[in-house]
Amino acid sequence: MKEATPGLLLQMRGIVKAFPGVQALRGVDLNLGPGEVLALIGENGAGKSTLMKVLSGAHRADAGTITIEGRENAFLTPQDSRRAGVAVIYQEFNLVPGLTAVENIFLGQETTRAGFIARHQERDRARALFDRLGVAVDLDVPCRQLPTAQQQLVEIAKALALDARIIVMDEPSAALTSHEVSRLFEIIRDLRTHGIGIIYISHRLDEIFDLADRVTVLRDGRNVEERPIARITRREMIELMVGRELKDEFPRRTPEVGAPRLEVSGLRRGLAVRDVSFTVHRGEILALTGLVGAGRTETARLIFGADPREAGEIRLDGNPLRIRSPRDAISAGIGLLTEDRKLQGLVLGHSVRENFGLANLDRLSSHGFVQHRREREQLQGFVDQLRIKIPNQEQRAGHLSGGNQQKVVLAKWLARNCEVLIFDEPTRGIDVGAKFEIYLLMNELVAAGKSIVMISSELPEVLGMADRILVLHEGRITGEIADARTATQEQIMELAVA
Repeated sequence: MKEATPGLLLQMRGIVKAFPGVQALRGVDLNLGPGEVLALIGENGAGKSTLMKVLSGAHRADAGTITIEGRENAFLTPQDSRRAGVAVIYQEFNLVPGLTAVENIFLGQETTRAGFIARHQERDRARALFDRLGVAVDLDVPCRQLPTAQQQLVEIAKALALDARIIVMDEPSAALTSHEVSRLFEIIRDLRTHGIGIIYISHRLDEIFDLADRVTVLRDGRNVEERPIARITRREMIELMVGRELKDEFPRRTPEVGAPRLEVSGLRRGLAVRDVSFTVHRGEILALTGLVGAGRTETARLIFGADPREAGEIRLDGNPLRIRSPRDAISAGIGLLTEDRKLQGLVLGHSVRENFGLANLDRLSSHGFVQHRREREQLQGFVDQLRIKIPNQEQRAGHLSGGNQQKVVLAKWLARNCEVLIFDEPTRGIDVGAKFEIYLLMNELVAAGKSIVMISSELPEVLGMADRILVLHEGRITGEIADARTATQEQIMELAVA
């Protein structure tokens, strides 16, 4: 066994973890110094989340050691990990929505006096924590009413209240605006000056180059590289993650745009969507972009019938549609890959097979009974085509990586042969390898004459994949860029803040 290296805050050595049918970690090492930001990257399924769950005490390693500040630890429970100074901020926040920021921060470690919770003392401590972070958070409202960025600050304050020396941040910027991301980075840099070590997990490589001191790359449950950030390029990082040379981040194609397919005119719902009109053609990828809250997702939900519209018309191939529910949209040949695949795209407690069948019951049933053999055969075709990594079709959807979850959602819509597909943040929280596969699939769909409306906050993705770009601001379309190949991020941002 290797001895602990002096001066390191955290050492994980030879971590092994297996689940039924899956070898998740195969002897992984990880080092973290005090005041260091370590980027932990890899494709979905590479082992990042499992490694952090071992560190947090949520999983117990089958083999290996964890040493914190020179002392070896055996984390049997999350409480053991927290007592050792480890805090994990997951992508899906671990907050009780109905409790206030103060109540969430001190949940399980309440300050008491004569058997009663010292509310005023906790409130003062919470205010001091937010002052340290340089932010103001409403202490009196349930956390469900706080913006996403402030909920994240509550999670960071929880970590500081525990006197955490090691903070793990899993995709912390996924739902934040660019301004909120900048503020988050300022907070992380300040935490670093206090000797706190940060493990930063993200698929946004630009952030890693802005923030990290060093990068550790995992692939298939193994270490493949550990290097100072100054000694690695973006291309090298991508190729280490996917295990192959990747010539282009966005696959090239020659668009062959045809006749108008989906026509939306005068779409309106309150202040969220105000007189939105556009057309997407056969064989075209039309991007809807803008800042968070611009009305992009709300527009998609109106088209799909998930929300009632106050005004507006929707036509498909020139024919007016009466869409009052998602069932009507699906019957018309419109599919929606929702922004939140975990809450709206999948039933996480059900199997991959059941999730695939849910959107296709009318085609897979006979006399009220599901034809399971036909269901399995059709699903297997998409598992092979989309390279969905599952041990078997009965695997629970909630146990899949983000990229594989997105592919399952794609499979159920492809099985319906939808003519128009709305992709809402299609690659959020997905690694570059899985992104490339989804981009290839999008290109194949439009080459076959399908139409795609792509909603994305990632401007490189918009410029790399779209044929035409519409920019929204406060529920209105503020501009159109007819040829995305000639556009710049600056042009889009000017329209986004108009």
